Amino acid sequence: MIIGVDFDGTLSLGEWPACGPANLGLIKYLNKRKAKGDKLILWTCREGADLRNAVRFCKENGLEFHAVNDNVPETIAKYGNNSRKITCDYYIDDRMSAKKIRLANFVAKYKF
Repeated sequence: MIIGVDFDGTLSLGEWPACGPANLGLIKYLNKRKAKGDKLILWTCREGADLRNAVRFCKENGLEFHAVNDNVPETIAKYGNNSRKITCDYYIDDRMSAKKIRLANFVAKYKF
């Protein structure tokens, strides 16, 4: 499974352009999914120094990605190209409205 996850308001619960505080519940969940073999993509509007800061922030909080604002290599190989839109099975974003997955559930379930 491939999971695309947003940064601002999702992994980072502060106000842009700051990084933090970390959504430790979501980070814990994503690391469990990664340990089961799922691929993680950071999917964010950040670029340049702001993007580098976000990636560093995630790494400092124990989360590393298979791709950042890009498709994973397996998807590129499968389709023979790399479209601008990432291919994921699930997207996790603070603006999502899915009934099955809610950001608040991650925080409540995996809170330290």
